[in-house]
Amino acid sequence: MRTLAVTTALTAFALLSATGCAETAETMDKARTCIEAPKAISETLDRVRRVVNDPDAMREEISAGITKLRDLADKAADTTLREALQGLTDRLERIQVSDVQQAAKAAAQVAKDTAEYLNKIREACL
Repeated sequence: MRTLAVTTALTAFALLSATGCAETAETMDKARTCIEAPKAISETLDRVRRVVNDPDAMREEISAGITKLRDLADKAADTTLREALQGLTDRLERIQVSDVQQAAKAAAQVAKDTAEYLNKIREACL
């Protein structure tokens, strides 16, 4: 009887500990994503602005930004944060750049989209 009580107590403690660890890991994951996402977004925007006169380079920079943001979204445990990151990657994927005029418009669109989604990410991180 005593062994059953001890086993039950130890099992309950293990379950509570595991649940606490899972919540802590999820919180740490969210915090890490909340730090990395704005950096990745700002970096993408800066790189796109630097190559506004080079459509090929701009396509490459947008693609690199999409890859980085998609990776962050895939790792994000928080649904709202993941959806915000995926929303931005979806927007960036729709941007077409074939000449210098489109590159200028694309740079403006990237700036607009990143500002919008930075707000969504900040809200998700609160």
